[in-house]
Amino acid sequence: MNLPGLDYNTQRPRLILPEYGREVQKMVEACKAIADRNRRTQYAKQIVSVMLSRVPSLRQNQNYQQTLWDHLYLMGGGGLDIDWPMDPGGARQLAVKPQPIPLNKQGLHVRHYGRLVGELCDRLKQMDDGPERAELARLTANQMRRMLLDWGHGSTEGERILGDLADMTDGKIQLDAQQFKFDDYRPLPPQQVGKKRKKR
Repeated sequence: MNLPGLDYNTQRPRLILPEYGREVQKMVEACKAIADRNRRTQYAKQIVSVMLSRVPSLRQNQNYQQTLWDHLYLMGGGGLDIDWPMDPGGARQLAVKPQPIPLNKQGLHVRHYGRLVGELCDRLKQMDDGPERAELARLTANQMRRMLLDWGHGSTEGERILGDLADMTDGKIQLDAQQFKFDDYRPLPPQQVGKKRKKR
């Protein structure tokens, strides 16, 4: 249904700080359009007082005035040319989009086993044959099974896990699926959210 003069919030520009409402955002846009700098500054002070009336809980903060002026800076998109009574330097830093943190994928053999299992397999490749390596291989195989059970990645059959362990150690660890016994482990049941207990 498309009625003239009726628009939905989904069709309107996104609010930068929704807690102040669309009217305050429109006031900021109107302030940017004022030609005289002194009038713009006075208008901005009025906007800040309206913002405080919209979110009176800000008064509980010790430096709430700084917060309000920082929020005004953000709503203006950094393009509000006024005589700032407080330095909006903190808001400038908030307005800058942070660089994404690069994900280190190097050395991640099989994702569903995780980096720790990959490191264990690398350690197993370097160890000499003996009881210490046999115990670490047993612990690693059990950890791999736990990961599969917890995250539900397909089959948790012993042959598959021991085959993956052999692949990840370049064939150095060859455990017999007929003789190897996994530890007993039951994954935690998924938490049920939103269900209330019945009153008795």
